[in-house]
Amino acid sequence: MHTSTPSATHALAKVPEVTLGFWIIKIAATTLGETGGDSVSMSMNLGYLEATLIFAAVFVICVTAQIRAERFRPFLYWATIVATTTVGTTLADFADRSLGIGYAGGSTLLLALLLGTLWLWQRTLGSVSIRTVDSPRVEAFYWATILFSQTLGTALGDWTAASMGLGYAGAALVFASLLLVVAAAYYWTDVSRVFLFWAAFVLTRPLGATVGDFLDKPHSLGGLAMSRYAASVVLLLFILVCLLVIRQRPARRVL
Repeated sequence: MHTSTPSATHALAKVPEVTLGFWIIKIAATTLGETGGDSVSMSMNLGYLEATLIFAAVFVICVTAQIRAERFRPFLYWATIVATTTVGTTLADFADRSLGIGYAGGSTLLLALLLGTLWLWQRTLGSVSIRTVDSPRVEAFYWATILFSQTLGTALGDWTAASMGLGYAGAALVFASLLLVVAAAYYWTDVSRVFLFWAAFVLTRPLGATVGDFLDKPHSLGGLAMSRYAASVVLLLFILVCLLVIRQRPARRVL
């Protein structure tokens, strides 16, 4: 019987291999982040700050468990991703609306934080590839980058849908089209795969945000007026089914 050797284990990253299944689950998770975040901040009338504090606590618990895990665990990894999307939703809404800096100001600030984190990661460790994610130090950069990207995506989605007047369905089509451009660049150009990964990772967030808003916003705002709770439960069940059906392999580490 084949058993993993220490060297084989060390050759695996603590994040999943990037496949079509990865992106399907990622988009569903970001959509859940929008409906779930709005369920707590709006439907429960807790407010953006209170909801952010709740989801931030959940994120800290999940990311601590993820970093302490000795190997890639699919359910834990995706729970942490969902935690970043929910806290990203309420945090972006708090910055954009409660602090009064607006969608443009919030998006600009978050883009600067995201680029700054990626620059510091590259400067400190020499690579921002997910295939290097196998130690607490790298994971700290990885999850900080993801948190900023998820929060930025929420602000971008709201900015595009509301300020640009495209509506939620129109904004979703814009971000879906941009993702197709990234996919085309992946298959037909030599553009850096690391750059394309992070571009796609950022773009899936506003896509999920606008789809989530399209599902639960009232008809008067161009939405389908679905219950936020119902939409969140359906999305959660979909993710769980995907995790059971789609095999999640850890990415091969760059040695």
